[in-house]
Amino acid sequence: MSDIILETKGLTKHYGGVHALEDADFTLKHGEHVAIMGDNGAGKSTFVRQITGVEQRTRGTVTFNGEEVSFAGPLDAREAGIETVFQTLALADDLNVPDNLFLGREKTMWNWLGPFRRLDYKSMREDTMAGLVKTGVKIPNIRNTIANMSGGQRQCVAIARTATFASKLTIMDEPTAALGVQETAQVENIIRTLKDQGESLILVSHNMRQVFDLVDRIIVFRRGRIVANLNKEDTDGQDVVAYITGAKTGAEYEGAA
Repeated sequence: MSDIILETKGLTKHYGGVHALEDADFTLKHGEHVAIMGDNGAGKSTFVRQITGVEQRTRGTVTFNGEEVSFAGPLDAREAGIETVFQTLALADDLNVPDNLFLGREKTMWNWLGPFRRLDYKSMREDTMAGLVKTGVKIPNIRNTIANMSGGQRQCVAIARTATFASKLTIMDEPTAALGVQETAQVENIIRTLKDQGESLILVSHNMRQVFDLVDRIIVFRRGRIVANLNKEDTDGQDVVAYITGAKTGAEYEGAA
């Protein structure tokens, strides 16, 4: 079995004449945590949207868990084992925690009755609790609606979906951008828990301190292209900033930036 969980080759996305992503070659190993950094508009979120099927790529290939894939949408990616925590969180405010975790893939009982099946609330609550325990997420009452939760609790609910469905890869897009210090620390502890459990993760972040605390490797995007692939131990914040601003370009990417 290959040690690569995700690989992209020549991944490209054009919006008319705008080249938002160009020839992105990327690999992620099983159990590896990798950060994606870059200025606003550098192509980070565009890259994530192509992987997860939110948008259809212009060209290039995506190989996930040993198979070339072309997801029709985010649900296909989730069913394959890719769980994504977007900046918008994609939570339904009027629903409680189990209902949000199982939204679009509800468990049912009495399936032999065809259209007269009913939701298996007990099983969904039990699986929700197991997912919360696995990630270390603490929600006082899972029957509370999302609307009555803090920003940190909402973020933790979104992250807990990754554990509930035994994901092979977790992608987090700026998971702490709108959180306070205490809530940020809670989310970072969850990321460390996923690392301890050997789960692969891609973290999109502007937070340099967070990146160096949490990941193994740093990928820098600039103007829609990957301009650096850095081992955390072999670089520092100034080096990363130099790649982000264009003051420095790696030899292997010269002519591509």
